[in-house]
Amino acid sequence: MTDNLFAELPASPRPDELFQELLKRPGLRIERIVSTGQASPPGFWYDQPEGEWVLLVQGEASIRFADMPEALALKPGDFLEIAPHRRHRVEWTHPQLTTVWLAIHYAP
Repeated sequence: MTDNLFAELPASPRPDELFQELLKRPGLRIERIVSTGQASPPGFWYDQPEGEWVLLVQGEASIRFADMPEALALKPGDFLEIAPHRRHRVEWTHPQLTTVWLAIHYAP
């Protein structure tokens, strides 16, 4: 049985990001995240106990790390690794494009 990362993407902006777990195993979780203009709330920072490797598959976005003065602009194909407890936030996703992320969370 197969599925497709681009299946059932929202056709219009949503109030919240869409998180879909694609695979879960001990110490590993792979998810698709779909953004349609969302960003992290002001003052909010992710601080996750697990590591994360994230790939921007489609759309545009920017991520900011608490230990960096500027946000990183991401375009399709860009990927990065986020160490456990490295505080980060989504500064921006393009409001007119459907942004698709592939996130792999793993035990440290």
